[in-house]
Amino acid sequence: MTVLGTITMAHGSGGSESALLTREIFGKRFANDTLDRLEDAAVLALPASDGRPRDVPGGERRVVVSTDSFVVTPLEFAGGDIGKLAVYGTVNDVLMMGGEPGYLTCGFILEEGLEIATLDRIVSSMAVAAASAGVTIVAGDTKVVERRAGSEAAPGMFINTTGIGFLRERVARGAVVAPSAASARRGDVVMVSGSIGDHHACILSARLGVENAIKSDCAALDDVVDALYGAKPGRGDRGRAHPPARVQGQAPRETNEPKDGVEVHVMRDVTRGGLATVLNEIAEASGVLIELDEESIPVTEEVRAFCGVMGLDPLYMGNEGKMVVIVRDEDAPEALAAMRKTEHGRDARIIGRVGNTGDSGLVIKTRIGGTRRAASLRGEGLPRIC
Repeated sequence: MTVLGTITMAHGSGGSESALLTREIFGKRFANDTLDRLEDAAVLALPASDGRPRDVPGGERRVVVSTDSFVVTPLEFAGGDIGKLAVYGTVNDVLMMGGEPGYLTCGFILEEGLEIATLDRIVSSMAVAAASAGVTIVAGDTKVVERRAGSEAAPGMFINTTGIGFLRERVARGAVVAPSAASARRGDVVMVSGSIGDHHACILSARLGVENAIKSDCAALDDVVDALYGAKPGRGDRGRAHPPARVQGQAPRETNEPKDGVEVHVMRDVTRGGLATVLNEIAEASGVLIELDEESIPVTEEVRAFCGVMGLDPLYMGNEGKMVVIVRDEDAPEALAAMRKTEHGRDARIIGRVGNTGDSGLVIKTRIGGTRRAASLRGEGLPRIC
């Protein structure tokens, strides 16, 4: 399919138009084995000191790299700001690929007229967020641009962050393992770490001047990921382990090493496009049908009421501190228990399963007993949430 016409706001929504642009423009021009996987971060193998890649598990460091840009307005909102969002959003992308974040770069594009006091608050917030997430900001850049002609909005800023971490490797079933959107398997259990739609509802409320108690869920999810990696099936928690989805190109080898951690096949943070879009992307990448139980999907009463007034569907609302986890059926009880022991996973729930049919996509089992297909977001997911 050829992409024609002009760029619209829908191309940045994280939905089907964004996916089309990624495949037909960027994917075609930048194609390579790493980028073609269309993950939220790249896993790169560092060569050995003599220049030859090592294939011995643990003998090399695999770097996890992700980059993201943040354009949200207002710059400051209940529960967070653009700086906190930039740190945690990129840290979470590294975490979702099995990486342990270590470093960030940040680039600022500032509009002429921006209050320096506002910039100072945002930068201070970024510093606090980076320290809490255990990452160091090691490089950056600043550009100033003229204010948008005719704009009635206050002068703004845009922030780009790049995250760098190391894959927390281990050997499981004879291979180096890492999570991937393409690793969901039939019979797996689908979980979410908490209520959905909070961040989206917060930003829209601020944009519309609606007064309510809804706050952004903006947070780093390292505590949830650490808990999953440390969960021991049937034996309680013990230390950090690593999620088993084989790194591409890594041949299995014989090993008697005991299994560490539950089998986390997929981890994805639920941001632009919402839960439905993220699960459709996983279903497409894995070639599976994902079946959700609508009654089990957590939504706070405040967000549900807001959605009722605004005519919104929480399934398509973005978050900045929630994640989807897909694990083996036999590991689900231990994974859920581990997540619920953490600050950011205490409201985790099982919301569905990977179906045993040959179909693919996302199906919702409704509250009244029916079923419906749920496609990826189409059009613009108002407002821009990150």
